[in-house]
Amino acid sequence: MQEYLLKTYSRKNVLFKKGDGIWLYSDSGDKFLDCASGIAVNILGHCNKKLVKVLTEQAQNLWHTSNLYRVENQEKLAKLLVDHTFADRVFFTNSGTEAIECAIKMARVYHSKLNQERHEIISFDGCFHGRSMAAISTSNSDKMKEGFGPLIPGCKSLGFNDRDALCQNITNKTAAVIIEPIQGEGGIRSFSSEILKLIRSLCDDTGALLIIDEVQSGLGRSGKLFAHEWFNLKPDIMTIAKGIGGGFPLGACLSTENASIGMVKGKHGSTYGGNPLACAVGCEVMNNVLEKGFLENVRKISGYFSQKMLRLISEFPSVFEELRGSGLMLGLKTKIENTSFTNEAYKQNLLLAPASDNVVRILPPLNITKKEVDYVVELLSKTAQRLEN
Repeated sequence: MQEYLLKTYSRKNVLFKKGDGIWLYSDSGDKFLDCASGIAVNILGHCNKKLVKVLTEQAQNLWHTSNLYRVENQEKLAKLLVDHTFADRVFFTNSGTEAIECAIKMARVYHSKLNQERHEIISFDGCFHGRSMAAISTSNSDKMKEGFGPLIPGCKSLGFNDRDALCQNITNKTAAVIIEPIQGEGGIRSFSSEILKLIRSLCDDTGALLIIDEVQSGLGRSGKLFAHEWFNLKPDIMTIAKGIGGGFPLGACLSTENASIGMVKGKHGSTYGGNPLACAVGCEVMNNVLEKGFLENVRKISGYFSQKMLRLISEFPSVFEELRGSGLMLGLKTKIENTSFTNEAYKQNLLLAPASDNVVRILPPLNITKKEVDYVVELLSKTAQRLEN
């Protein structure tokens, strides 16, 4: 019945009926090992018992009231996020794109509040911040932007890790710089520590705000709660989504008190954002990720995973070029077409996600076991063998 849907996706011809941990089961009874996790979403696996329990209990009490009233779970989750990040304030959304929209509006209205004529948003080559008009305006991808013009003015994309471009373009006209510490869709590319620190310094010098996009890299994916923590970096605004809901639609825009001065009553809103169901799940996700030993185990298992994949690269030099990423946000740059690799992996019942720069993303649940890692590597090896020249 796909004829009733817009033709905006290239879908595999499979219907999944059940999920359990790292496994997905199709309507035909096939079992798939899911190393895409709904594109970095299901960080605690499919149908995690703790999340199911919390969601079910909340569903029996209250689903939705809107932001005309206080929402208890929203307040609890906001406190959890503030207590464990740089932030003072939180605005809840339903997705990463909405969180980005909030962040860009917040940055521009901040300067308006200060009576400054500053609206320029600086982004970077290979970025992906979502598919709203504001988000695609930050992209340098023709595919993302073609046919949607005129786009939002004032957006400028700079080269990846280009120090000179940063120094020349972050000025007193810049409202904000928006950056993913590790680009997801852009090919699991990490910005250097020096570049990230330079951006923070230039923002401080010019009065621009720093927006960190942690939609894909956040909530433990990198081995720390948020990827920017690896660089001792403090943003002014941060966007999160994907993992925070563990599979339930949820996002948020976090900010310092100072950065939020323009977001007064009536300046922004959301009907569903921060609803009781989503925030109940979000609280449970946070509690699990913050549990003693959880992030330490992510780092430990990712080290084991990375060592295995480096051996795999050396075994198949005609298929693989390099390993990228941090924690369990990993990417294999391939010498063959990456979609050819993901399609062949699919035939081995292994689900992966392609990205730009000919990279195959490996985004398993953060609670993946060593035994499951071994099986993933076995299937990657089988896939490489079938594609080896």
